[in-house]
Order: sequence, then structure tokens, then C-alpha cells
Amino acid sequence: MFKSCMYCHKRLGNNEVIESFPVGRRLAFDGERGRLWVVCRRCERWNLTPLEERWEAVEDCERAFRDTRVRVSSENIGLARHPEGLTLVRIGAPLRPEFAAWRYGDQFGRRKWRKIMYGTAGIVAFGGIMIGGAATGILGAAMLSQSGNLVNLWLHGRTMVKLRPDDGGVVRLRRQDLMGTRLRPSDDGRGIRVQVRKGNRKTWYEGDEAHRFASAILPRINAMGGTGKTVQQAVNRIETAGHPERFLAKTAGLDAYLDQGVPGHIGKMPKPTQLALEMALHEEQERRALEGELWLLERAWEEAEEIAEIADNLFLPEGTDEFLDEHRGVGARGQSDQ
Repeated sequence: MFKSCMYCHKRLGNNEVIESFPVGRRLAFDGERGRLWVVCRRCERWNLTPLEERWEAVEDCERAFRDTRVRVSSENIGLARHPEGLTLVRIGAPLRPEFAAWRYGDQFGRRKWRKIMYGTAGIVAFGGIMIGGAATGILGAAMLSQSGNLVNLWLHGRTMVKLRPDDGGVVRLRRQDLMGTRLRPSDDGRGIRVQVRKGNRKTWYEGDEAHRFASAILPRINAMGGTGKTVQQAVNRIETAGHPERFLAKTAGLDAYLDQGVPGHIGKMPKPTQLALEMALHEEQERRALEGELWLLERAWEEAEEIAEIADNLFLPEGTDEFLDEHRGVGARGQSDQ
């Protein structure tokens, strides 16, 4: 049972309401499809739980949701707050655009206000240091007058994203590096590739690395989140493409978003497109996890079928297989002779 977010690696917290799954402070569940997510309250990402840990927990979540009096719901989504602090999100059979807008609207809205609050607090604190330093003679008036430039230098100079390529090492990207990220079709035309810029050095990544690095970079580019209207526009872009993967391929293939005549710059894309890219990459990660579950289910079915065949044969008399092989199709041949 995992206890940390697979995206930001922060602890997911605990709850004492769902005894079969005591992890997380917000749980989202779909009883019809048998799915359970732990929603990270830090980054607002949905962590899909392992298959073997969710069945009893989904039933417990359903019971807890029904027993909770403080809840609100739309046609497809229900939200309940348990007296002990656990938030339960109940998913019925939502239309995908409504579900996606609800799911990501909360995340991007929180991100926007968090960025504003943190940014304001940082500037105020930095300004306080400048004023206090100048008043005590530590900093001169000239430095105080340049405080805005110093704040910008700090913001642009600090590491925003750390990437760990498969061949080893760490790539630290600053704000100006992120703006140089490009998205283009892969060489085989079946996926995407991502160009990461570190200073004057530009490196292409494909396959899982491209998805992983883009998933790390886009939340930083989208640090200000978006309004409800912008989120809905982002959802509509994915819906128009018909599938998150097709949206990624379509966006990567456009000869647009130019910087000095070079296409594919994510920093030049409209805000709804940037948000839609982050959403599509997130859903692609989840889809791959579900495909892994299907593979495990198929393997489990094959093993169960072998066991069932052995168990059935234990109750048959010796020689049954030979008898069936000898007489298989006799009835059909007899009818054709008549």
C-alpha cells in the first residue's frame, strides 16, 4: 500500500474512516468500474490505487458516502465530507467532459490562488528584508532601489524542475529553460518527442522519457493554473481530438507556435492548449496504468482457467478424454448420413 504521491512524492496522509484503506485525506471512487484514487492534497493529482487493494475499499467508501449527511452532488458527481475529515468523491456515470472539467477545474483553480498567495508573500518578505537592511545600514539605498530586479534575478535563477534521464545524471531547469521546451512528433510518427533546453544545449527525448519530462515541465509552465472558462476550453480541445493521445499527436504535429521561425514551442501555445497538454499527459499516464491492470487480469484469468481445467478433470472417471476424442462429432456425422 503506497503512502506517498507518485507525482510530487509528498505523503498522502491517513484516515481512520476506511479501515480497509487508511491512506489519504481525499478518496475518489467509481463503484461501477471498481476504481479508487487517492487525491493528493498537495498537487491535486489523482493516484490510481493497485487493483488488489481497492475492491473492499470501494465498497467501504460507498457505505461511508451514504452514511455522511454533509454532501452535495450533481447528476454525475457526488462530494461528501466525513465528520472525521475525510473527503469522498463519488463518481457515477459521468459524461467525460463534465467529469474532466470538474476534476481539473478544482486543481487548476487552487493552483492559481496558491501561486498568487505565495508570490505575494515572497515579495513582501523580500521587500521587508531590503527595507530592514537599509534601515540598519546593512544595505544601501542603491540596493533598495534595485530590489525589484533582485527579486526577478532570484525567480529566474532558481531551479524549477529536476529531470533524471535514463542514462544518468540530473538536468536542472530554470524558468528561461522551461520556455524553450518544444513538442514535436516522434521520428516514427507514432508518438511525441520533447526537446529540453538547458542554457544553449538542446536535447531531444522520446518515448517514456518524453512523457515523463513533459509531465514534469508542464505543471511549472502552468503554475498559474486557470479559470473555469479556460479549463473548459482545455477540455473541449481534448474532446475535439477524440482522445488524449490523439490530442498530443495532433498538437505535436502542428507547424505552429513559432519562436524565431521554429515550431512546437510550448511557451508560445495559448493557455487552454497548455492546460490541455498537462491534462492529456496525466490521463495518458493513468491509461497506461489501466492497461497494465488489463495485462495482469489476463494473466490471472489464464492461471484461473488452468486451475479450473485441472479441478474439473479431477471429478471425471479415467478414460473420459479418450472417450470424448473418439466420439467427438459422431452425432453430427450421424445426422448428416440421414
